[in-house]
Order: sequence, then structure tokens, then C-alpha cells
Amino acid sequence: MAQPYRVLIATDSFKGSASSAHAGELIASGVRRACGDAQTRVVPIADGGEGTVDALVGGLGGTKRRVNVQGPLGKTVTATYGLLPGGAAVIETAAAAGITLSSCSEQDALRASTYGVGQLVSDALDQGVRRIYIGLGGSATSDGGAGLACALGARLLDATGDPVEPGLAGLRDAVRIDMAGFDRRAQMTEIILLTDVTNPLCGLDGAIRIYGEQKGVPTARLGELDTWMVCYAGVVDHATHTDVSRLPGAGAAGGLGFGLAAFCGARIERGIEAVLDAVRFDEMLRGVDLVITGEGRMDAQTAQGKAPVGVARRARSKGIPVVAVVGSRADDLGGVYGQGIGLVIPAVTAPCTLAEAFARTERSLPLAGETAMRAFLLGR
Repeated sequence: MAQPYRVLIATDSFKGSASSAHAGELIASGVRRACGDAQTRVVPIADGGEGTVDALVGGLGGTKRRVNVQGPLGKTVTATYGLLPGGAAVIETAAAAGITLSSCSEQDALRASTYGVGQLVSDALDQGVRRIYIGLGGSATSDGGAGLACALGARLLDATGDPVEPGLAGLRDAVRIDMAGFDRRAQMTEIILLTDVTNPLCGLDGAIRIYGEQKGVPTARLGELDTWMVCYAGVVDHATHTDVSRLPGAGAAGGLGFGLAAFCGARIERGIEAVLDAVRFDEMLRGVDLVITGEGRMDAQTAQGKAPVGVARRARSKGIPVVAVVGSRADDLGGVYGQGIGLVIPAVTAPCTLAEAFARTERSLPLAGETAMRAFLLGR
């Protein structure tokens, strides 16, 4: 008697409509509609952005902890992070300093601080963790990690010895950093930064010039504010005796990657690879006949290392076919196909607005899952 097909479903979240886990379950229902005896398994994944806490807590069996911290503009927000087995924690930058907590005006772009992220790190250290994963996606900030450093006890001072103001605006005046009160536990803890960004801190491809506008920095001021970041990098180098401003990923989360690497000795990893390693994804591939991955929008950026491509590379190495279910797609996906994805199926089945597409998620993702499975069966 033939064995039932085994289908592993590992999609990124569909932002605005479905979490990674929920999207996976919807797709799985469609797979079973096409093949009633198919064995489906859903693995929540993320690449350092939204859903990273859920992916690691769900995949490793951890718990969630809620903490009141300072949001990017100074108001108290309740942020959730994960505590994992084996003395680890996972934090999403967006939980404490997310772009949804900002109006993305010029004023907010200058004020937004990573102080709350530092508070989450401090709380995790109080729980006795020995390793911290930090997802760097979705931030409102461009402060180079200065706020985080202050939350951990550093003091950024101006020429008169007074603390500088929070956010990017304060970098203009910082001339010295007092590290005497810095929490040394942060330097003795393994900190792994999860991102799909490879930008350095400064320059034409740095944090300000590439990501500043989406956070509210006027185009006309990008060059000026980048010079503030350059000066800040020199001040940090003098205080920490480490120059990591050109490190790939230093520009992630408005330079938070730089700040964590410089102040805490954190290392930057490709987000999806670290997540897949943590949940032992390669072991899950054993005996699998089909992998279904996906994300909300698939385009050229996907091929640069986003979650679906990370999944596809690992499946391809084991000879397993991969289908991607997406909300929408670019016309040219040559780079994606070259990474191991064999078929891309848009979930939208009729002309509609974005709001209508979100509203149809509960119907469209099962239909796409069914199509993916029928395409697989056709090849058999």
C-alpha cells in the first residue's frame, strides 16, 4: 500500500492578514482538500521581522513574557518577547520600537529611540538567559543603537558633559560615551542578530540614506543626517575600541545592528538561516515529499535571502520540490526560481483591492494550498 504524501508547510507571515502559523494552517487545509490522506506539518518561520518570536517560541516550545517598556517616542508600551528552552530568549525590535508606533513624520524620525529594546534585553538578562536572538525588522528608529546603549547603562554626553537628547537628533551632539555604568552582562551573553539586511551603518548604502525616508527623514536632509551617523560611529569606536560601522547588517534597524555589535559584541546572521537552524528545520525535511513556502509579496528582494528562499535552498539540497504561495508577485521572478522554488502561486483569484485581498485570506490561502497540491500530484 502506497504511503501518504508528506507535506511540510513553512511560510513567512502575510503581513496585515495572517501570521506564519495561521497562514500555514490555511494552506494545509487546502492541501488536504486536494489529497485527503496527505500528512501535513506546519512550521512557523520568520527572518527577523514580524513573527520571529512566534516562530521560535512555537518551534522550540518556549513561553512569552510581557514587559512595559519605553516606546520609540517615549510613551510606555507593552512588549512581548519569548523565553526559550536552554536559557535563551528571542526579542523583536518592532515590539518596542516598531514603525507602527511612529507617525513617520520628520519630528518622529529624529526622536525615535531604541531605548525600549534595551529594556527588553535587560529584562531577559534578569531572567538568567545565556543567549538572546534579536530580530531587527520593522523599526521606526535611526539612532544607531544609542537608545539601547543608554537603557543598558551607557551615557551619551555632549561637549558640556550633559546627556544628549534621545534618538537620531542626539547623535549630532554626542562627543563622548561614559561606559562606567554599562551592564556588562550584555557583553558576556551570546547575542545573535537576525536580519535580511546587509547595509553598513553609513554612506550611500547606509541606514539613513537607504531607510531614512520610510521613517520620515526628508530627502533633502539624508546627506546631513548621515554625517551625524558618521560622527557618532567615531565616538562609539573611541568608547568601545571596535569599529564595526562597515559590518554587513550594521545598518539594520536604523543602525541598531551596529550598536548591538559595538556595545555588546553581538554577531549578525542571516535571519532565516538562524531561525531554521534553531528549530532544526533540516531534520524536519526527512521523508518529506513536498515543501510549501510563501510570503505576502514575492519579488526580487525575496531572492536576496528572505524566508521563502531560505526554506527553498534547504529543500533543494535534499531534492524536495518547493512551491511558494504568495499574496502577490512581481513579473520577473527569475532570481527566486534560481534559488530552488519551482512554482509560485498567487493566492488572489479575482481583481480586488488590497483591503479586499486581506478580507479574503481565509478563503484564498486554502485555495492556493489546494492548487499547490494538485500541481504536485499532476507531476506524479
